[in-house]
Amino acid sequence: MSFHSRRRFLGLAAMRSAAALGLTSVSLRPAAAAERDFVPAVVIGSGYGGAVTALRLGEAGVPTLVLEAGRQWDRAGEDGRIFCSMLEPDHRSSWFKNRTEAPLASLMWLDLVNRAVRPFAGVLDRVHHGGMSVYLGRGVGGGSLVNGGMAVVPKRDYFEQVLPEVDADEMYGRYFPLANRMLGVNSVDQDWFETCESYRYARVSRAHAHRAGLRTTFVPNVYDFDHMRREELGEAPRSALASEVIYGNNHGKRSLDRSYLPAAVGTGNVTIRSLHRVRALRQEPDGTHVLAVEQIDELGNPLGTKEIGCRWLFLGAGSLGTTELLVRARETGALPALSSEVGRHWGTNGNVMLGRLLAPWERTGELQSGMPALGIDHWHDPVHPVFAEIAPLPAGTELWTSLYLAITRNPERGEFEYRAADDSVRLRWDVSQGDPSIDAAKALFDRINRANGTGYRHDLFGDDRAFENRFTYHPLGGCALGRATDSWGRVRGHRNLYATDGSLIPGSTGVNPFVTITALAERNVARVLAEDFPR
Repeated sequence: MSFHSRRRFLGLAAMRSAAALGLTSVSLRPAAAAERDFVPAVVIGSGYGGAVTALRLGEAGVPTLVLEAGRQWDRAGEDGRIFCSMLEPDHRSSWFKNRTEAPLASLMWLDLVNRAVRPFAGVLDRVHHGGMSVYLGRGVGGGSLVNGGMAVVPKRDYFEQVLPEVDADEMYGRYFPLANRMLGVNSVDQDWFETCESYRYARVSRAHAHRAGLRTTFVPNVYDFDHMRREELGEAPRSALASEVIYGNNHGKRSLDRSYLPAAVGTGNVTIRSLHRVRALRQEPDGTHVLAVEQIDELGNPLGTKEIGCRWLFLGAGSLGTTELLVRARETGALPALSSEVGRHWGTNGNVMLGRLLAPWERTGELQSGMPALGIDHWHDPVHPVFAEIAPLPAGTELWTSLYLAITRNPERGEFEYRAADDSVRLRWDVSQGDPSIDAAKALFDRINRANGTGYRHDLFGDDRAFENRFTYHPLGGCALGRATDSWGRVRGHRNLYATDGSLIPGSTGVNPFVTITALAERNVARVLAEDFPR
């Protein structure tokens, strides 16, 4: 066992012990050390950027506290499962909602998808901002708990356009490979893919794309494809093949609570506190960052508020969370020197969801893997570039439908504003700003429909729209690299303050963004540790 593997093993053991005891603090250190009101470094959020930063700080010997608003997902419910399925959602599905809010709102215009649930610290949140709502993962591991696991490295030329401050040679030669290795990225066995039942739906969509003269590509994933193969053979418990994805996966998925985070805890220098939500931050004249932190239980009951101080503060609360904290701090005078660029350059990664209705003889299958493995790559189109995930519709019955999440190049950007009346930070995004995304997706899928004699489904989104662009899985921006920060994520205006998540990327990556967020965090924290921390 390698040194890294031993640390990860120790961290996993600590996390499981804490979960078994119902604890919200995970550490290899004694409890007294974990409960100090001052710690050298704090990381807000345990998603991709936060998890990377925590591990590298811990490896460098820096005592570090990770604060996560959600719960630790490592304790089974009464049914013996940690997560619920998409087909039978319960309170574990949703973050303090009375009803689930799945991306597909209806079937045959009937409300057959969403269910009433009791409010609980569930794993998936949908945050509404007028014409846009944003899906977020809630828990130790952040978005890695609820995404489809598609681990895609962006096109180099587009990456260079989006982040011109970043050395692309270094990213593609070092940090993208490092991120993929640490995340446990693997690829589907293509021989198995061609014959298995799990990806019949993807093969049907591939045939339709090829008939239209379009290119498809296999996409790596953080789900263990060997486990999935054994799921279909009946040799392993089902997860991807049991309609598990947006509300978490019980087996097979290499989410951050199975990779970066236990390795961080295993350094002996990192403590994770779950159900701890940072409400505000300020900086004292001596440079100490002070956080107002609220602790809740799984039912949302407040357990108290405390202040925690630190010397180095890393914001990894995601595009919405990081931006909200910074905009509020600037506008209330808590961090008055923050740049006016904070709160700008926010985008949806051009997300559009749509479904196509197929002919009765074209079965997509009752058994569908919840983890996509194939995409339509039409990013080279000079007018309407699109990368479209061939998505599952794992309803457990044949629906003769191909579903897609299209990623488009939409130049529209939103901005955040502070509202003093209710101390809120709100996103300004008009529904019409999503029109370029619909135009791009429609151009691509009109072509596929013409080539195959098929049409769109108009019954999936609660009304008669064929295209759903009023939500995003991929929120990006708000604290853009090289604008609100320097070229390494140091937030301009205040010392020892860093952004380390998707807020750094101005609105778009052209593909699923989590590998980019991970690799960028690896790059940035390496420079920060070398230059900002005493040796």
